[in-house]
Amino acid sequence: MSHNILIIAHAPLAHALRQCAMHVFPDCGNFVHALDVQPNVSPDESIGSARIITRQMPGKTFLVLTDIFGATPCNVAQKVVDGQSSKLVAGVNLPMLLRCITYRQEALDLLVTRAVAGGTQGVMQVAITAPQNQAKRNHDQDRHDHQQ
Repeated sequence: MSHNILIIAHAPLAHALRQCAMHVFPDCGNFVHALDVQPNVSPDESIGSARIITRQMPGKTFLVLTDIFGATPCNVAQKVVDGQSSKLVAGVNLPMLLRCITYRQEALDLLVTRAVAGGTQGVMQVAITAPQNQAKRNHDQDRHDHQQ
């Protein structure tokens, strides 16, 4: 089963991340959705907009990615996920999103694990020296998986 992905974030981050994903995976537009939470829109209106998006998704399971835990987009996402066959991950970044797209056919719990691994592995200090001198990082559960 392939899961839909919904990004709920402060404007314009959600749509910007979706556009970046479509640059890498041009055919992902049918299952990656975005909702930018605007500063002048009430949380209830944003919840309504998110529910409209989820009702229009093919299939009923989805993963919601949001930017900052505890902020309005995350609070909106929590309301949308409540009672659904879905999961929520806060701290979205592009490596996390690309990992989710790559592995969206896996079980939802495993997809969450891959999302968190992709997000954390995508954050690193970059050395001034040659890349081969940087420390190797293995945080993912699957030791054979080297894709972002």
